[in-house]
Amino acid sequence: MNIGAPSPTDIISDRKPLGSGKLPPPPTRTIAPGDKLPPARRAHSPSSDEDSGPEECDHLHMLPDASRASRRPPTVRTPKIHVPAYAAHVLVAGPRVLVATHHHLRCFDFAQFADVPMWVRDTKDMGVRDAKVTALEFRAGSRAGVVWAGTKDGRLLEVDMDSGEVTPLKLGSHAGMVTHIFRHGNAMVTVDDSGKVLVFKPTAGSDGPGLKHVYRIADKQEFVKLIGGLLWTSVRSDTSGSGPPIIRIYDVFNEGSTARTASVPPSTTHHVGAVTSGTLLQSRRGYAYLGHEGGFISIWNLSSGPECTDVVKVSSSDVLSLEGVGSRLWAGGRTGVICAYDVMSRPWVVTNAWHAHAGLPVMRIFVDPWSIEREEKLNVVSVGRDEQMRVWDGLLGVDWIGNELLKRERAFSSFRTINVLVVSWNVDATKPDALTDDLANLTFLNDALKSVSPAPDIISFGFQELIDLESRKMAAKTVLLGGKKKGEEGKISEKVTSSYKRWHDRLVREVAALSEKYTVIHTESLVGLFTCMFVKNSEKDSLKDVAISTIKRGMGGRYGNKGGIVARFVIGDSSICFINCHLAAGQHHVRQRNADVTAMLEEKSVFPPSHAVEESHAYVGGGDGSMVLDHEIVFLNGDLNYRIDQRRDAVISAIQSGDLESLHTHDQLLKEMKHNRGFRLRFFHEGPLTFIPTYKYDRRSSQFDTSEKKRVPAWCDRVLWRSRDPERVKQLHYKRYEANVSDHRPVSAAFEMTVKSVRGDAVARERGVVRELWFGTQVELLARAREFYVEQALI
Repeated sequence: MNIGAPSPTDIISDRKPLGSGKLPPPPTRTIAPGDKLPPARRAHSPSSDEDSGPEECDHLHMLPDASRASRRPPTVRTPKIHVPAYAAHVLVAGPRVLVATHHHLRCFDFAQFADVPMWVRDTKDMGVRDAKVTALEFRAGSRAGVVWAGTKDGRLLEVDMDSGEVTPLKLGSHAGMVTHIFRHGNAMVTVDDSGKVLVFKPTAGSDGPGLKHVYRIADKQEFVKLIGGLLWTSVRSDTSGSGPPIIRIYDVFNEGSTARTASVPPSTTHHVGAVTSGTLLQSRRGYAYLGHEGGFISIWNLSSGPECTDVVKVSSSDVLSLEGVGSRLWAGGRTGVICAYDVMSRPWVVTNAWHAHAGLPVMRIFVDPWSIEREEKLNVVSVGRDEQMRVWDGLLGVDWIGNELLKRERAFSSFRTINVLVVSWNVDATKPDALTDDLANLTFLNDALKSVSPAPDIISFGFQELIDLESRKMAAKTVLLGGKKKGEEGKISEKVTSSYKRWHDRLVREVAALSEKYTVIHTESLVGLFTCMFVKNSEKDSLKDVAISTIKRGMGGRYGNKGGIVARFVIGDSSICFINCHLAAGQHHVRQRNADVTAMLEEKSVFPPSHAVEESHAYVGGGDGSMVLDHEIVFLNGDLNYRIDQRRDAVISAIQSGDLESLHTHDQLLKEMKHNRGFRLRFFHEGPLTFIPTYKYDRRSSQFDTSEKKRVPAWCDRVLWRSRDPERVKQLHYKRYEANVSDHRPVSAAFEMTVKSVRGDAVARERGVVRELWFGTQVELLARAREFYVEQALI
């Protein structure tokens, strides 16, 4: 609540009874010519049948799209060096690593001694009293051969990287603990916790920098970093941390300069948390990026102030570390994952996301520019709360090679086609024995099964609302237990389990009546959702990595009344995943449906990971099969609940006149796929909607909803797909059926799917060719990177 705002009781006590006097006029607003108009109020639709409560606030769908991100770790080395998370300081120059912990200094050289230190020193033995190391940086002009160390008592020490010799410097003194040391060109900058800044530059007749001048900044800064030759600092605006951060920028190389106070745009200050990190980006010179608590990154134009030009939400938790690497912005968060963002796309896109630090926070990320010359690599170092450091390939060469190899897949693979049939239906708690009285009801399942010729190799039935979700009594028996294996104490009502069993038995009978023989490979339920999958017996032995799981999305992901059943298998060297889902209902709940989709597609551990990822060609993007989008081909069906944004009478009129195409522009799903660049289904495909809307009907009738709510007809029931190679999935049909025992009509989609088998000897030859190509590309990328770090005065 804002300070000074009246409380609810104040408003009530001031309210005048009707008829007690003349009421004040309604508030008015004058809009001058050229003023921006206020946003239009959202019209209430009487057909929003499930809009009884406020929409769940879920911003998942607003985050950068990670649906095409590579999960392959770009590992260079994983040294076994203990790096205490809050007490240690690390410097890296190619194969050399210096770790300072309290009074101890350890230097490693991986080119010679692997994980064993080449030397160890204790500053106490150097005659330096109370020399607890609190900051490290390579000395300017030393080519990473000499290090400056700042101490708790304000001293500066110089460390020789070859010998480990430590000597005190008598260039100047700090009043308090040295918190930061920076290198810029031929200058050194040191900062202490009292706000004293010392600037050092080379002096005549000396082989190192001498004190040039003293500068003052505010004390006890939470964030300090030299970015683009300017010293950026930040503190919280209040002790609660709820206000926007206070950012000050100093030109410490200009003695007479004054601080500039900067801020993020007022419209976002109540969201953006404290500054945690900052960096520049090679591909977007002229801009700086700051990471914030709350999952935000702010963008600053250096040529105008600097001035904050934008704020991007990238995570649901804090951005703890940030580094610009080539054309990608690398960010580390609390879950141990490092994400690389393409910031040139709008909205941003996650190109890489990998587990770096065992599920614990990524405390720091930094580039080692010395590795360009010393190892012919661009190494990026991360330090985590797991007290380990990791070294990564900043050029992401493993992804370049993998992507280039995929372009040559036909040179080392053989292919064949199989048919897939997906049947989706919201049965509205109907039992299978209700399929009577009408020919369309009696023949529906048989018609669907025979809609593909030759007979389908894979059949996936995905049903929704096998139980009455409107029944509180029934939902209470299932909402907490659905989708889990039940023991005697947690046994679900026999009425519920019998619903699933009846449909299972009916589907088995219908499939058994086909001329081909099939086996059930998957069956699973989740509070009304039911998936039953069959494979032709002739294909059964070729399946591997068969798995099925559930994802709950009801009530913030706690319950299974909304969510999905996810099944997968590998056939040959192609992985296929099927999602049967029921998304958030309600005419206006588009954002919640989008969030449901995002959560299911980006769920971290849906399946057990494959243990043969390095050799496997089945999974994509370096995935191990544990996530939905690790799979080469994904089919998604269900009651997606996307509606048509039109008046009911206009929709029915278009249906009656056969003008379905005019409704496509108002279909929420099609609009999201076309216009929302952050929508996770944007890269999925759907066949043309040539059939009339499948929702909502009066039972056993062809009449659209005649109840009091008179819901707008909609294509709620959909089948979509995504394939790494779009040419490998060809849709054979997309149709609806006229079974009328539910308020939804069933739909089916059939596909001709191409699967591959990889020849090991052939892929090895192609990999060798691709590696040779990479060496040439790497030389070009390293040259550009070196030019950037020279320009930034870091080497």
